[in-house]
Amino acid sequence: MQGLINLERVGILGPRGTHSEAAAIRLNKILSLDRELVICAGIFEVLAAVENGELDAGFVPVENSLEGSVNITLDTLARSNSLVIYREFIWTVHNHLMAKDGVKISDVKKIFSHPQPLSQCRKFLQQTFSNVELAETTSTSRAAEIAASSELSDGYAAICSERAGDLNNLVMLASEIQDNDANRTRFFEVRRRSTKKSYVTTGDKILIICQIDGSHAGSLCEVLKEFAFRHVNMTRIESRPARTELGEYIFFFDLENNVDRRTLNDALGGVKRKSIWLKDLGTFPVISC
Repeated sequence: MQGLINLERVGILGPRGTHSEAAAIRLNKILSLDRELVICAGIFEVLAAVENGELDAGFVPVENSLEGSVNITLDTLARSNSLVIYREFIWTVHNHLMAKDGVKISDVKKIFSHPQPLSQCRKFLQQTFSNVELAETTSTSRAAEIAASSELSDGYAAICSERAGDLNNLVMLASEIQDNDANRTRFFEVRRRSTKKSYVTTGDKILIICQIDGSHAGSLCEVLKEFAFRHVNMTRIESRPARTELGEYIFFFDLENNVDRRTLNDALGGVKRKSIWLKDLGTFPVISC
């Protein structure tokens, strides 16, 4: 137990066996990091624990290539004044059909999973299990637990990560069943701005958030010109309700760190002058797996 005291504590979305946990374990392995992964009930709980100083960092999903943005992550980052992005990790999603030992594919009568994997594996399910009942669960880990606690005669199976299956002593019926092998999820490692490791000025990408006066025609175009004029490449733009009045929005800009710092600061200064407010969430590296 003494050795755990000095370990960094990183919050992740639970329960054990989720894709979030699998991705966090993989990131630790790639970077040779010895860190304690702390299970949290939800994404907001992860980020709140980091903001309150209860955890050193949080590891949360921000976007899936098939299902789109994770709004709770974006909204929480927009409201916080103390959180910054330390690194981004792009994780290739692997979905597997797993069941209790003794259940064969021909025995499957009901398949459990979170709504996203069910959607991501739609083609496989239609071709192989067109007459099998599909049931939504709160997580892929919960689906694995249901399959593990069932009787062989129930014919229950789960779409889950390999780790979730292993944790519940399930066996593989079919591997890599996702319809699109380009199915990827982006994760942010988030830290407090006040911590020693929280902010760097070198990296692949920059994230800024700002609110623009939507009542002024062409206001978004004017902001985008600040980037275009200085050849700052924008890789992603996302809008979310400002939660102030109907029709007011905030914008998230992912920018490539492809110009010198002075030019970048000039661009951000120009955007800030044309915004109601602006937050710079940091410059950070991008790691893919």
